[in-house]
Amino acid sequence: MSAAKKLVDGDQTSGSQRIRIILTTSKSVANLEKVCADLIKGAKDKQLKVKGPVRMPTRTLRVTVRKSPCGEGTNTWDRFEMRVYKRVIDLHSPTEMVKQITSIAIEPDVDVEIYLDDAK
Repeated sequence: MSAAKKLVDGDQTSGSQRIRIILTTSKSVANLEKVCADLIKGAKDKQLKVKGPVRMPTRTLRVTVRKSPCGEGTNTWDRFEMRVYKRVIDLHSPTEMVKQITSIAIEPDVDVEIYLDDAK
């Protein structure tokens, strides 16, 4: 067990960061996939370890409301639905590369969350 752990520690450079990038959108999956591809391409050009994109389950938010504002009349209902798509990308990189990796053009309807953690 300890031999395997030493091997993993030996692979990483000193000052390495573990970066988790979470991308979410509710409008366009194509834009989300484009941003994922750009991030991964940039990381692989710099020869970094990349895991992902991991496709998380699509969340479907549903709201059912009455059409009639006063409550009188026939019981008719409107159903609204919003889907939330999420992708997770994990990177291992030196601390100097973090800014370069994340400085790409991001589509306007894609939200990005970045978590940094020291690799141990």
